Amino acid sequence: MSKTRTWQECLIEQIADEEDAIAYLQAILEDYQIYKEPTVVQRSLRTVVEAQGGVNELAKQADMDPQILSKMISSEDIPLIDAIGIVLKTLGYQLSIQPIKLEKQNFDTYTEVLKRQNTSAHVAEN
Repeated sequence: MSKTRTWQECLIEQIADEEDAIAYLQAILEDYQIYKEPTVVQRSLRTVVEAQGGVNELAKQADMDPQILSKMISSEDIPLIDAIGIVLKTLGYQLSIQPIKLEKQNFDTYTEVLKRQNTSAHVAEN
């Protein structure tokens, strides 16, 4: 009989590969640029840490206390960019800034999303 696995287990297995982990993180960061959901980035970062050996292994590689690393990737009190930077550096990755090159159709969709976010921000302020 075959064992049923969760989506999370399948994802962790897939992003254990370095290239797949990089692609996954890149996609998450691109989505963040549009949807501004830091909790999704945080959850994804924890998933990558788990796939790459777990908190204890990465903390050892970063020469830091595992509890501190765990708090960094879970806490809302610590700036997310700091947590991303430490995890990426430990994994041997870097965050890069690239110009957005969108096709006309994608650009229209992107600008509509931004307009909706600005509109909802103004509604929330009032």
